[in-house]
Amino acid sequence: MPELPEVEVTRRGLTPHVAGRVISGVTVRDARLRWPVPKDVYALAGRTVRAIRRRGKYLLLDCGDGHLIMHLGMSGSLRVLASGTPAQKHDHFDLLLGDRLLRLRDPRRFGAVLWTDHVENHPLLVHLGIEPLSRSLDPQRLYQITRGRRTPIKQFLMDGRRIVGVGNIYAAESLFRAGIHPRMPARRLSLEKSAKLAAAIKRTLRDAIRAGGSSLRDFVGADGNAGYFQSRYWVYGRAGQKCRRCGTTVRKIQQGQRSTFFCPGCQRLR
Repeated sequence: MPELPEVEVTRRGLTPHVAGRVISGVTVRDARLRWPVPKDVYALAGRTVRAIRRRGKYLLLDCGDGHLIMHLGMSGSLRVLASGTPAQKHDHFDLLLGDRLLRLRDPRRFGAVLWTDHVENHPLLVHLGIEPLSRSLDPQRLYQITRGRRTPIKQFLMDGRRIVGVGNIYAAESLFRAGIHPRMPARRLSLEKSAKLAAAIKRTLRDAIRAGGSSLRDFVGADGNAGYFQSRYWVYGRAGQKCRRCGTTVRKIQQGQRSTFFCPGCQRLR
């Protein structure tokens, strides 16, 4: 599933081609996405896309009197194409923008195209946690929100109600960079370790964005190019291989039905 870096890469790629454009129409070929495309979406013609923002893994197209909420699901991608470009099998939605269009391709149909008049109160967004690339995630805040939490720190980082958008890959990579074992209870995170982890999260996500995200399966950016951050992973997907830092064999365990990768030499449970 595309995580925060992939969604941010998409947002940055779309913005120059979409922001400021007037919507000339909408084409819905299959409304049966994760949630049915609502009728409000069919009536967007005449509105201007003022800006594209991101909240967690959601893209928010600001149309003045409301927002178009878009989510890539597990296998979706958004591309800007010339108007009239023939649609392929999994191209379910087009936002028409004069001589160009914004197209959602979603083979598994787990993505979303929704409309809201009050984005700050939308059920999908209202309970989201701290944006990890914002100033709100600092050592003191991370230390405070982990107090009393018995949850293993890896699973805590993936809880979108606490910190939003840090998925499985980037949680594992951030914990490696901070030297923290993924099974350590969140409440044992000291202020010193909070500083290391907050910095590692930001650095990992920024490095991934600069690399165009990770393309493990279907993800491509708005320009159609795959990301290459997967070639720089420290631990994710490297079980049985030597740690790039200390030479210890990278291990794989299961946490919350997800695979976790870590180095026992660099990330000791203490």
